[in-house]
Amino acid sequence: MKVFTQSVNFKADIDLVKFIEKKVGSLDKFHDKIVDAEVFMKVQKTSDKENKITEVKINIPGNELIVKKTTKTFEEGVSLGVESLKRQLRKSKEKQRDTLVL
Repeated sequence: MKVFTQSVNFKADIDLVKFIEKKVGSLDKFHDKIVDAEVFMKVQKTSDKENKITEVKINIPGNELIVKKTTKTFEEGVSLGVESLKRQLRKSKEKQRDTLVL
């Protein structure tokens, strides 16, 4: 699966990009037809410590799953987003299985 990463208002270092590719790439285990993934990261200009916005979008034929998280670090946002996407992928597969059984 190809993972596209885009950062806004900052330059993502290579370690962050590798972390994102590893975490998001692990979603392949939960769905075999993921086309690609897009990760958007943005630093919001506020005085709040939780000013990192991370959006992860997974493209599946006929569907797309999107998760948006606001956290203290991008690593935390990606981790939480991937966990949420795992749950969504499980539900999607269960729904497909139920539809095929009927």
